Amino acid sequence: MYEFLKYVTGDVMTAPPVTIASKASLAEAERVFEDHDFNALPVVAENGELLGIVTKLDLLRAFRFTEEHLFPPYEEIMQGPVEAVMTRAPITLTPRTPLTRALEKMLATRNKSLPVVENGRLVGMLAREDVLRALRRAVGGERPHTPI
Repeated sequence: MYEFLKYVTGDVMTAPPVTIASKASLAEAERVFEDHDFNALPVVAENGELLGIVTKLDLLRAFRFTEEHLFPPYEEIMQGPVEAVMTRAPITLTPRTPLTRALEKMLATRNKSLPVVENGRLVGMLAREDVLRALRRAVGGERPHTPI
């Protein structure tokens, strides 16, 4: 288990990550969520800069039931851009963030996944499953690939 202390985010993150553009529609985001069974998608500019993150919960927030919209217009809402519901300036990690610290951030914020950024550009995503896999590897005595 001590091997886990040597792991950093870059050892287990998903790279390159699946991303979406800020101008993409909510319908496009929903398709990516369905195709990949993700809970969150990083929103990036053409140059790879992280602009934000959109989650399934963000999509649901677009469907607020109010007195004005007892039945929100589904098709109209789904044509709206991702940037209208995304979280700007999300909590991020770097590839060198110790996995112990990444785990603590996930627990404290209840995020299911976090973007991994280096020099302002998105380089990966770290999901709960990645951390669990690293724990399993560490218990088996597997050392991380990146030297500390």
